[in-house]
Amino acid sequence: MPPPAPPTELVPSERAVVLLSCALSALGSGLLVATHALWPDLRSRARRLLLFLSLADLLSAASYFYGVLQDFEGPSWDCVLQGALSTFANTSSFFWTVAIALYLYLSIVRTSRGPGDGRLLWAFHVVSWGIPLVITVAAVTLKKIGYDASDVSVGWCWIDLEAEDRVLWMLLTGKLWEMLAYVTLPVIYLLIRKHINRAREALSEYRPLVSQAHQLQRRTSAADKKLALIPLIFVCLRIWSTVRFVLTLCGSPAVRTPVLVVLHGIGNTFQGGANCITFILCTRTVRTRLLSLCSCCCPQASAAAESPLGPPRPLRPPQRAGESQGPRRAADELPST
Repeated sequence: MPPPAPPTELVPSERAVVLLSCALSALGSGLLVATHALWPDLRSRARRLLLFLSLADLLSAASYFYGVLQDFEGPSWDCVLQGALSTFANTSSFFWTVAIALYLYLSIVRTSRGPGDGRLLWAFHVVSWGIPLVITVAAVTLKKIGYDASDVSVGWCWIDLEAEDRVLWMLLTGKLWEMLAYVTLPVIYLLIRKHINRAREALSEYRPLVSQAHQLQRRTSAADKKLALIPLIFVCLRIWSTVRFVLTLCGSPAVRTPVLVVLHGIGNTFQGGANCITFILCTRTVRTRLLSLCSCCCPQASAAAESPLGPPRPLRPPQRAGESQGPRRAADELPST
């Protein structure tokens, strides 16, 4: 590997864009965690895996935010701490993303042997938290995490570019798992899509079940589109960090291109926001509940702001002599919807 290139200088506009991406990602991850806490009936096994992914993305966005805000110019203790936290959270996010895709595959394709017990979830925990923790502790103990001149980052700290075996540690602390996810996620998605297409063809052979076939086709089409977004979003966000990694290995000055730097910063920090858009804003059940929650709060506040005594009551028509008041009184006592 050639000697390290000069430090990549971040202009204020680039820092502002990446900081905004970090904030939106943290907000999106927090919204995913909040929906999981608010509505227990939505706590399916897949949503529980999404919760752990959101926690990893939240920690990743917070550590990146601190790194971009500081814009380290040399090695320091907080540089090492920030680099360790971002390394652990980022690597854990890779594993949880693949774990969700693997769980969907086992649930949809292997329905006869679906992951009904908790052993699979414990295996996901051991792999997705344990492997990143071991790698991060080893990197900190061997003093491999430090100042990287923003050539393989955007203001934050990662692997020290002065380390002799820096390429090996860059692979172990992120790039190896990232490249494996590039291959694993599309393959899992293609297997799921192939299974869904076979199920459609098998169901369409039964003439008495034409209406059920159309309903299944609509549902699987929606699920198909959302599954397609998982590898697509991941690759579109992460590919820029891989490009800068390759350029750093080659010693190319193109690693400091402003557009590439901004795309790298957004791609590494916006994973939580992308998951929020996919699994919250693009999921009708959750989106409807959020809108209902907002609409329940806003009218009460606006009515209270209009008049402290509440809205005026409608005038009742005069009562005729001899008319019974029982049914009319009972109708007035019903709460309005």
